[in-house]
Amino acid sequence: MTARAANRLPDMDWGLVSLILLLMGIGLVMLTSASMSVAENSTGRPFFYLSQQLVAVATGLLAAVFVLKTPTDIWMRIAPLLLILAVLLLVAVLIPSVGHKVNGSARWISVAGINLQVSEPARLLVLMYISGYVVRHKDDLGASFKDFLRPMILVLIVCSLLLVEPDFGATVVMLLICMAVVFVGGAPLRYFVALTIGVVAVLGAFAVSAPYRLARLTGFTDPWEDPFGSGFQLTQSLIAIGSGEWFGVGLGNSVQKLFYLPEAHTDFVYAVIAEEFGLLGTFVLVVLFSLLVWRALTIAMDAAERNRYYQAYLAFGIAVWQGAQVFINLGVNMGILPTKGLTLPLVSYGRSNLVITIIALALLLRIDMENRGVIPSGKKTSNRTPGRRK
Repeated sequence: MTARAANRLPDMDWGLVSLILLLMGIGLVMLTSASMSVAENSTGRPFFYLSQQLVAVATGLLAAVFVLKTPTDIWMRIAPLLLILAVLLLVAVLIPSVGHKVNGSARWISVAGINLQVSEPARLLVLMYISGYVVRHKDDLGASFKDFLRPMILVLIVCSLLLVEPDFGATVVMLLICMAVVFVGGAPLRYFVALTIGVVAVLGAFAVSAPYRLARLTGFTDPWEDPFGSGFQLTQSLIAIGSGEWFGVGLGNSVQKLFYLPEAHTDFVYAVIAEEFGLLGTFVLVVLFSLLVWRALTIAMDAAERNRYYQAYLAFGIAVWQGAQVFINLGVNMGILPTKGLTLPLVSYGRSNLVITIIALALLLRIDMENRGVIPSGKKTSNRTPGRRK
């Protein structure tokens, strides 16, 4: 390779890039394996879901190029506009003529003929806003409970819109991300305890207000009690995981994906991986995701050491987001958490989630390059030390 060609290549963290591409590659292979029978039966095209996912990959990579070329300080300056955009998306999906219902939930709007699950971009937009808010108001977060509540009220409004869809899983992840960012930004722990008690009480009341929500929240505790009803999906997932044993039955040889396990290519692709590659395969997958979260945390700490707090909070939020979504998805597949309807990042079929995840990881790469001085970050955000938790 010539020196001129080498200079055209961005000085990115190629270890992180390789990790992301490896997870996407695993996802495309397992999506193909898990979806071929369902796709052929429903569309007559066995590679239908793979082709759709490849379009999402291409879209995400194009968006990632734009993100990699945009200084992160720009996102901080327009953070209020990002929050407004997130709210508009969440409101638009509730309008009957705009939002589309699937299985009783209004979560999608059509953009240029493509269905967009609005909770995915809203999650990233709110994270970008809350990271900027913490930087601008870090000295106020611990001053009083009222000052702490101001950003959280905005977050709770967004979560309320998610609950109306309803999208309980997205609501939980949104709360976890925002509360984690505000906590590391300096808000006292006692405020979180008070808020958590209130939120749990409200969500508990919301859950018991409809029989199907309560059934979903409690059915996972003993799915064998109703294996052909409320416990069907989980029992089939557990059968798939148990069938894989140590080394699996081999790629493409899963039985449960053959119309036994619902959503085998989306929410329950982990169960198919466990069946085809066994405990060893799932262990490797967990290690790869752990490395991804760990690298995001190290990028966040590096940014904080350089007094780049907006970038630090943003990277930390992305780490919490990916870690929480992976933990919840695996927990649902193994029956230790109630069904939440969350995909496995970079692996499950889900075009909206895949595009937004690629964009979020591109932000991580941009933050890392700015940390190392490879590319400029724009106007400096803050040189103040973060507020202390009380």
